[in-house]
Amino acid sequence: MKPPVTPPVPIERVDVLVRMERKTVMVLEALADHRNMTLGELLEKIALHSFEAVPGQEGEMCASPYSKESLAFITDLKRTYGMDFDTHASRRFQEIDEGGASRT
Repeated sequence: MKPPVTPPVPIERVDVLVRMERKTVMVLEALADHRNMTLGELLEKIALHSFEAVPGQEGEMCASPYSKESLAFITDLKRTYGMDFDTHASRRFQEIDEGGASRT
């Protein structure tokens, strides 16, 4: 039995200028490459999954786009690129300029 055919979803993509922590970007770029995706496609997928609540956990948990294998790969990438923090650390990020001074 064939799965039902779903129609394409027309979209319009736009360029965005964003600033992100360097090690996080390195991990994202390597993960996108590993999954044969562009960085933009990966970020889209992450954002779309973050909008989907886990049934019964609305407001507490969202869906993860990653398999156990991908999560293990991400852990290895974080180790490789020295990303020794998790999502909760983002509240404590303090941006530094190229000369090493903190930005306020």
